[in-house]
Amino acid sequence: MVDVGRLAGVSAQTVSRFYTGKGYVGAETRERIESAIAQLNYQFNGSARNLRVNATRTVGVLATGPSVYGTWSILQGLNEAAHDARYAVFTSWVESGWTDAGTPQEIHEALDRFLSARVDGILISSPYLGIEDALDRVWETVPVVILSGRAWANADSATVDSCEAGLLAMHHLLELGHRRILHIAGPERVNEAHDRERAYRRAMAEAGATPLPVLRGDWSAQSGADIGEGIDLRDFTAVFSANDQMALGFMGALRRRDHIAPDDYSIVGVDDMPDARHFAPPLSSVWMDFVELGRVGFRMLAERITTGERVARQVIHPNLVPRGSSAPAP
Repeated sequence: MVDVGRLAGVSAQTVSRFYTGKGYVGAETRERIESAIAQLNYQFNGSARNLRVNATRTVGVLATGPSVYGTWSILQGLNEAAHDARYAVFTSWVESGWTDAGTPQEIHEALDRFLSARVDGILISSPYLGIEDALDRVWETVPVVILSGRAWANADSATVDSCEAGLLAMHHLLELGHRRILHIAGPERVNEAHDRERAYRRAMAEAGATPLPVLRGDWSAQSGADIGEGIDLRDFTAVFSANDQMALGFMGALRRRDHIAPDDYSIVGVDDMPDARHFAPPLSSVWMDFVELGRVGFRMLAERITTGERVARQVIHPNLVPRGSSAPAP
């Protein structure tokens, strides 16, 4: 059935539903499966099918990358949606970096555990460019939905638009009259960091302003503080931080140097985490609805499991939340 599904462009579970009549298979999908069966001269083994366990109402969730606000919020929304749909969630988290030698093996082991548990589908939340190389064999076996800034040909996907978030932050600062804007970027080889840096460069180019050298953190407040300790205060009038945590550390470091927002500079973050409104001053930020992304991802996976049909890519749009940390340029 895997070979039939591959030729027809559907999962093996969809081919199984075609034969057993248990679950919906659309007319167009039926035609593709019938054509693939004819080409392969495939004969369905009904007795072998009966040995298989039926739907387990369990999904596997693989999260990769550091433990940050966005990932926890995604898992919150996903678990809420799974609970409402009466599904159980089997979660595995690989926190090591994508370039760490053992990471691909950890991912393979996590996916093998999901398949051994006969999950009905797998949802992957990953910020890393290139993770699709570790998933080739999986989406031929069960439905897969990926929460990622990249759209992939072999799996359904959803995201909160990080490039749009960066543009919202940058346009806010540019409209306030700032032209010497510093960007504190996230880690390399991370989708969200790449997209927010791309937005920074695009917005500066459109405004006819010269980008400053990008300074890179690791999403943590400490990395933002380290940047703040060493920055030349004469270089900028505003800062676009790729997340709120790095903005927090940066603001703290500059406060210790008697450089206070918004009197001496403006700063905007991304995420609008609940603590952002309690920063001193309250942080202007771009709200990313990661909880809804988790809910959307689960609903997409449940639909794919039920119908066998591909689901259109879902993009959730961010919103700017201006607060006291940003003001007109001096």
